[in-house]
Amino acid sequence: MLMSDFFCTFAPKIMRIGVFDSGYGGLTILDAIRRELPQYDYLYLGDNARAPYGTHSFDVIYRYTLQAVKYLFDHDCALVILACNTASAKALRTIQQKDLPLINNKMVNVLGVIRPTVEAVPAITKTGHVGILATPATVSSESYVLELQKIFQNLEISQQACPLWVPLIENGEHLNPGADYFVDLYLRQILEKDPQIDTLVLGCTHYPLLLPKIAQWIKNNGKRFAAGDIQVISQGYLEAKSLADYLRRHPEYESQLSQGGSCRYLTTENADRFSQSASLFLSAPVQAEHIDLE
Repeated sequence: MLMSDFFCTFAPKIMRIGVFDSGYGGLTILDAIRRELPQYDYLYLGDNARAPYGTHSFDVIYRYTLQAVKYLFDHDCALVILACNTASAKALRTIQQKDLPLINNKMVNVLGVIRPTVEAVPAITKTGHVGILATPATVSSESYVLELQKIFQNLEISQQACPLWVPLIENGEHLNPGADYFVDLYLRQILEKDPQIDTLVLGCTHYPLLLPKIAQWIKNNGKRFAAGDIQVISQGYLEAKSLADYLRRHPEYESQLSQGGSCRYLTTENADRFSQSASLFLSAPVQAEHIDLE
């Protein structure tokens, strides 16, 4: 046996945490998770070539998401985070109930971003009036409404679709003055529905990039449209804390994960284009690789 073969045979196997999104927004989740749990190895997959998922039917979203999940498990991921509200809303439960036993012979699991966000709401709201800011697909699925009502039936929940926020962010216009109009438009609309709202949930992983403008709008206009102070919930921090807790409660998964602190980035889009756009979300250089899911 050659010495190189010896080291290949006994080198520790890398078992990663997979993070999937239809586009770039999941990078905000990945960034928060890596800040909380920097020791693990990660594999990010963005299905950018087929984004946005929100315009597709349930069957298509489920099929695309399952393809991505299978790919990540086939490439040494023990856990996969669906860092996409649309995929979490429309595909997560079916994959967990129907497909997980069939994907692999090894122990695997898929987690979403909606549940950790929802679980934080009751402890934050004082008035019991909550607003959901999300994409049209997530709003129409009513996933947040259904999950919130399971935990706290007395909540008053209003939803507002914000269809132009994602394009603004992905085109790098979210911090420019032109974005102010659309931040104002959607925040006014949701508070006109219910001025008692004191908790706003950012139900899209892109939206944290608009936090500076959202916070400034609330500071300047909140008292004109809302009865009291407003808190904004962003998903990344909550998902990171939830994953850390999950790994503490499930050592059978934690023990599988390698701890090399690495991260690879995959995309179904042009790799150079993804790398350039991803750098906006992470404020750091990214070197991505192209893959095909079909």
